[in-house]
Amino acid sequence: MFKTKLVSSAILLGALFGASQAAMAYEAGDILIRGNVIKEDPDSGKIDSDKNWGGSVGVMVMDKLGVTLGSTGNFKHDLDNGGSFKSQPIDLMAQFYPLGGNDARIQPYAGIGANWTHFTGESDGLSLDNTWAPKAELGVDLMITDFLAVNGFVNYTDINVDYKQNTATGRVSDDFDYDPIAVGAGVTFSF
Repeated sequence: MFKTKLVSSAILLGALFGASQAAMAYEAGDILIRGNVIKEDPDSGKIDSDKNWGGSVGVMVMDKLGVTLGSTGNFKHDLDNGGSFKSQPIDLMAQFYPLGGNDARIQPYAGIGANWTHFTGESDGLSLDNTWAPKAELGVDLMITDFLAVNGFVNYTDINVDYKQNTATGRVSDDFDYDPIAVGAGVTFSF
C-alpha cells in the first residue's frame, strides 16, 4: 500500500513539474496575488519580534516591472519596559523582475516603495504616531505551474516613530527607530 502511494505521488509530482515547463513568464498585464506568513523583527533591543500573515495584490505594468499593494495582520510587540503596541504596515511597492518576460522557473525580484504603518493597542500612557517610511525588498518566486509559485522574501523599512508617554515626572515626547526587518514565505498566484 505504501509503495502504491509513493509511486502515485511521484507520478503526480512529475506531471506537475512537466506541466510547469509550459509558459511560466511574468508578462505585462499579469495579476499577482501573494499570501505569506511573515516574521517581523524590529531593529531595537527594546522591542520583541512577532509573526503574522500578509498578502499583496499586484499588476505587471511591463514584462519586468510590477506594482503591488500589500498589508499584514497586526503585529503585537512587547516592550522591555512592560508596555506594548500593535503595528500594521501597508505598502505600495514597485518591483523589478530581471527575468520577467522569459520562461524562467525562478523569478527573482527587487522592490522599493513607500510604507505607512498604523499603530494601535498602545499600553496605558503610550501614544505612537502613525508614520510614512521608505521600504526595500528582495524576493523570489519558484514557479511550480504557469499560475502557481512558492515565494520567499526579506524586506526592510526605515521607520522613525514619534511617541508620547506618561512618566512619573510628566508626559514626555520623543522618537525611536523601529526599522523592522521582515522575512516571509508563502504562495503566489498569477493570472
